[in-house]
Amino acid sequence: MTVEPRPASPTIYSPELAGPTLLYIRDGGIETPSFHNANPFLPHKTLACPALSFQRRPCLRPVVRSPRVASLPPQTTSQRPFVAMAGSLHGQIIESLTPGRVFGSLFFVFVGLLVLDHIWKPTYPENIPVVGYGKGTLASVQNFCYYVFRYRDWVIEGYQKYNKQNRAFIVPAAASRAPDIIIPRSLTRWLLEHPDSAVSAHEAHNDVLYSDYNFLGKVYADDVWHTRVIHKSLARHLSSLVPGIEEEVAVAVDKAFGTDTENWNTLSLWEAWLTIVPPVTNRMLVGEGVCRNPDFCRAMVSFVDQVILNCFALHMVPQIMLPIFGPVITLPNWWMWRKAAKHSLPVIRRRLDDMAKKEAGDPAYDTWVAPEDFITWDIRMAKAEKNHFELDPCVISKRLLPIQFAAIHTTVITGHGIILDLLSSDPAKGYIEGIREEAARVLQEEGGRWTKNGLSRLYRLDSAIRESQRLSNFSCTLMERKVIAEEGIANEEEGWHLPKGTFLTVNLEGLHHDDDLTPNAREYDAFRTSRQREEYEAKPQSERTLEEGLRLKNLGMVTTSDAHLPFGHGRHACPGRFFVAHELKMVVANLLLNYDLKPISQRPKPQWIGVTVIPPVDAKIELKRRKGTV
Repeated sequence: MTVEPRPASPTIYSPELAGPTLLYIRDGGIETPSFHNANPFLPHKTLACPALSFQRRPCLRPVVRSPRVASLPPQTTSQRPFVAMAGSLHGQIIESLTPGRVFGSLFFVFVGLLVLDHIWKPTYPENIPVVGYGKGTLASVQNFCYYVFRYRDWVIEGYQKYNKQNRAFIVPAAASRAPDIIIPRSLTRWLLEHPDSAVSAHEAHNDVLYSDYNFLGKVYADDVWHTRVIHKSLARHLSSLVPGIEEEVAVAVDKAFGTDTENWNTLSLWEAWLTIVPPVTNRMLVGEGVCRNPDFCRAMVSFVDQVILNCFALHMVPQIMLPIFGPVITLPNWWMWRKAAKHSLPVIRRRLDDMAKKEAGDPAYDTWVAPEDFITWDIRMAKAEKNHFELDPCVISKRLLPIQFAAIHTTVITGHGIILDLLSSDPAKGYIEGIREEAARVLQEEGGRWTKNGLSRLYRLDSAIRESQRLSNFSCTLMERKVIAEEGIANEEEGWHLPKGTFLTVNLEGLHHDDDLTPNAREYDAFRTSRQREEYEAKPQSERTLEEGLRLKNLGMVTTSDAHLPFGHGRHACPGRFFVAHELKMVVANLLLNYDLKPISQRPKPQWIGVTVIPPVDAKIELKRRKGTV
């Protein structure tokens, strides 16, 4: 068998080939045309010619582009049809794989997996009404498309139509998540009475936050060790933490707002709070040395930002694909943790060593006292429970991550909202002057340094923060719970049976803006609760009643109820809320005592993406340091 090159037909053109050659293969007197690529720098191909039926064969040797004859291995008659068929099929497949077809196929696979997600979602009772575009395939597509922009509208609509009539309703969720059942206020106690083995807050939070991926491992998602540490130690050490927090607040406020007493300065309020909250929060978590490290704080803020972005992305990923996409999408989390761990790990290792030497009776440590922060509390509890895994420095550093997520941005959003609410209020109402007077008076009575008792007596500031939390909530719904009991749960009065996998939540947006619960609910009244408390304090002791005192005490910002939910409610309410209250009070008091601020004509409006608020981060304020305060 021989091969002769002949000139290519002028009707055949391929822009990716240089000098194509048409080869005629002779075998037993039979000529078979085959069109080959003559460019030695490109992979060998056989091209299709619309006018001829070519026999495609794999090129076993380089194609000769000269008049010489090249020899090819002989083929038997039985081999030729099979090789021709395989080569033809291979060529057709390669030629059909255009970018458009590849992406189109992937898109249809993606949509198909989302459809499977929809099919596998738990089936909710038919007697629970649905907001949004209803049920069915077309409605599900519309709900998916409009969830990001209309979720808050659906929550408000459902509250007026159903929750106000003590009925629950179903609201669509993101593409890959099951819809939420939003229960009315009347069913809050019923929900909270279920044991964690039947209705789980932890499982719901893991699903919403994709904790298996965002917090660097399933072990950190499954075990709420960090929450137990905070529950056990934070409240009992809060009084001793106040001096350190006050010191950190003073440093951070000076850095964020400046010390210029002559000129008015315009600055970003959001960036100012991002400068203040991370170091103050981390004074409690990692101690004085690390909390002031700007690289550590930036890494933690970036980590929190990345978790939020990841959640939005993973909401759109079919559940069956999460084990593939989850680790990939959350790769930046590892990078942020490593950047932060460079600064926290040396402190953790040194603390482990110091505490071990103290326990061993090393004379050099007779007077040494472990700093009261999360690192110490974590080590102390791990040793008490003989949990060697939790004594690993890397494990301790990773336990900080979910606390950073819970503490930083929620506090920044709240503090940002407080200042905007105060500055956009009518100056004639005297909110800023009233808070400033109270803070100066109480601080003087406490000897010029804040104490836990003094902070608890800031009734006006407490009321102003609580009112801002109510009016400017950071989420449409809260208190997410997931049914995990195999048999589901039932409510006989409502005629429900909710299967395993059902998500339930409470209507934060509706409850906080209900005129029947809060008169003039859309108005910011900074002293809404403090008036009652100040009137009670002004009464003679003989006219005060225990019942009234307890009722007014429950109006504090850290006291939760079925109508006041910024920190949740029940046994899973935020364990760090007392620290956050002290932190916010000291920051706002420091700001108002040391700075003059110009009012703003109108409060900038936030935006909403799904369930989450996007604050007006571009809002700017004008302020000047008061003379005599530097």
